[in-house]
Amino acid sequence: MSYVEMPGAKVPIRMWADPASVEEGALQQLRNVATLPWIKGLAVMPDVHYGKGATVGSVIAMQGAVCPAAVGVDIGCGMSAVRTSLTANDLPGDLSRLRSKIEQAIPVGRGMHDTAVDPEQFHGLTTGGWDDFWTRFDGVAEAVKFRQERAVKQMGTLGSGNHFCEVCVDTSGSVWLMLHSGSRNIGKELAEFHIGVAQKLPHNQGLVDRDLAVFVADTPQMAAYRNDLFWAQEYAKYNRTLMMALLKDVIRKEFKKAKPAFEPEISCHHNYVAEERYEGMDLLVTRKGAIRAGSGEYGIIPGSMGTGSYIVKGLGNEKAFNSASHGAGRRMSRNAAKRRFSTRDLEEQTQGVECRKDSGVVDEIPAAYKPIEQVIDQQRDLVEVVAKLKQVVCVKG
Repeated sequence: MSYVEMPGAKVPIRMWADPASVEEGALQQLRNVATLPWIKGLAVMPDVHYGKGATVGSVIAMQGAVCPAAVGVDIGCGMSAVRTSLTANDLPGDLSRLRSKIEQAIPVGRGMHDTAVDPEQFHGLTTGGWDDFWTRFDGVAEAVKFRQERAVKQMGTLGSGNHFCEVCVDTSGSVWLMLHSGSRNIGKELAEFHIGVAQKLPHNQGLVDRDLAVFVADTPQMAAYRNDLFWAQEYAKYNRTLMMALLKDVIRKEFKKAKPAFEPEISCHHNYVAEERYEGMDLLVTRKGAIRAGSGEYGIIPGSMGTGSYIVKGLGNEKAFNSASHGAGRRMSRNAAKRRFSTRDLEEQTQGVECRKDSGVVDEIPAAYKPIEQVIDQQRDLVEVVAKLKQVVCVKG
């Protein structure tokens, strides 16, 4: 489908979704965003759903301002994927050992490594810039500095919620590795600190929603936020890089005879800010639950833990600010999913996938998400499909 344009106070709301299928709370959030004085454009992805402050699945372009809630609290959250030389025939019939080895190598939930993982231990992993990255931690907000030791040990860990590590097989039989994670707790704490700062600023007192508080250009608060924001985005990137190295290491050890090789990684943020230019204007574009899909750029759009995912290539649609959805998108809240579904439902909906099937992940049941095929179909003018993947192992936090 192409987009549907709805009227907004300052800019039109371009939706790559059927407005009738979007909950009223999310629609009101979008109307609120469209009232911001600094806004220059608003695009809505097909996985749109209600979020804290700004809607998940929204792409907001502003001039001279940025809204921390429009980035999301997990700054830099995103995806990485790599195709391997393994095929489905190389995989054992029982994948429980492989899942166990991945869980041993990559801490999940609130877990962390006992000591910092040294990136130089991994063959072929580029380590340039890592030392400089940690040196720059000295420049982030004082409120989170006491968290450095934990942040160091959480580098290369999965987290919880909808984060995952997967082994997948595409339609041609090739085995892929895929993971989804962000800046762990350090990014969340930085985001919440700066949202609190923004809400107290005088220019934000008349907004229709205090969660939409912004920082404006050429102010010390904006400079501090941008510094911490870009540091946290980098943390998320390094976190995924390290996890993928750990995941590859497991695969090398478990499939020694096959001598697995790995293609270049595909990686993309889907909660972040970028400086981009549209219609002659330099804009700050926030993508909250959206990926950049510039012409020829590779991206990853995952479904739920039982339905599979897509590798895509962007078509460079500037009406959507060169963006696409970040996944299937929830169609019910976590609490609603827990009330409605049982572990038996989870077992049925994840048949054929080696994964947790206990009450702790019922909120991640496939039926809690929109159908990924429908979401892909609604953005055919934003991306083209390169590969369709189906997970056979899924490690959740």
